[in-house]
Amino acid sequence: MRRVAKLSAACIASAALALTATACGSTSSDNDSGSPASGDGKGVKVGLAFDVGGRGDRSFNDSAARGADKAEKEFGGDIKELTAKTSDTEADREQRLSDLADAGYNPVIGVGYAYAASMTKVAAKYPKTTFGIVDSVVNGKNVDSITFTEEQGSYLAGVAAALKTKTKHVGFIGGVDVPLIKKFEAGYVQGVKDTNPKIKVDTQYLSHGSDTSGFASPDKGKEAAQGMLDNGADVVYSAAGSSGNGAIEAVAGKKGAWAIGVDSDQYSIPGLAKYKNSILTSVVKNVDVGVYDLVKSVHDGKPLTGTNTYSLAKDGVSLATSGGFIDDIKAKLDAAQKKIVDGSIKVKTTP
Repeated sequence: MRRVAKLSAACIASAALALTATACGSTSSDNDSGSPASGDGKGVKVGLAFDVGGRGDRSFNDSAARGADKAEKEFGGDIKELTAKTSDTEADREQRLSDLADAGYNPVIGVGYAYAASMTKVAAKYPKTTFGIVDSVVNGKNVDSITFTEEQGSYLAGVAAALKTKTKHVGFIGGVDVPLIKKFEAGYVQGVKDTNPKIKVDTQYLSHGSDTSGFASPDKGKEAAQGMLDNGADVVYSAAGSSGNGAIEAVAGKKGAWAIGVDSDQYSIPGLAKYKNSILTSVVKNVDVGVYDLVKSVHDGKPLTGTNTYSLAKDGVSLATSGGFIDDIKAKLDAAQKKIVDGSIKVKTTP
């Protein structure tokens, strides 16, 4: 039986505020997600603490949700979700993780780097619970740190952008100027420049430091992309959660321009269907695989711990081919991928 519900402040003992760090425009933690059904006491009990945007962001959080959904469908049990707000404090994040652990959820997964400090504290208090964190490393005997080589997938996106631009001018939009998103920028710019050093690359971040609104502001993404298009860019790659949806919308409004999606295959997302013919490709980050692997390991009684990195070589990141828009450059993309995998190309992690 399936049971999926987002926990609001009133739902669990102490009323956790919601937090989520890379996705949709919604910042509410009070909405139910999915259709409740009675659990049978067996299977898995997965606690998901989403980053800003939560389930429905069409990007990062949705990818994590797919992994949990797959595990729940395969093993039975239920899922409970909490979604971050951009106004969250460390205390809010600690409370959210603690509430899920107190309620018996195992594993408890923090979707996003913003949970790193809070998970370090909370995991130590619940040694019998397995925790997982996406996009950061937390040292703990009961923590699975799920990381990805975002720079490698972004390098391939840069190659694609360089081969497709007609104006020799492309752009990159980052949600927040944090090290994680800098990895996307670094790989993308390197891929562009290695392919054609004469191409101009514009970069812009939507928010800075502890302000995570850049991950959940489609209006800001649209404005940034429009500015790049007005300045001559004809390919725009966004690593900005649901803010990227706005960028895609802007690009779709200009004939001949291309958007590059992120985290999920955004060409195939129903909510973006009217823009899909402008989505060249997406840098897919298989968060779902990492989440599923962790849940399965707990179900099997052999919980994953330590740092588990999902690389290009392990299909942890990839370029989506939906729409067939990069079929004509497949040979060059395959060649670049081979060089990354065999070590001939070292992709930078900082701009």
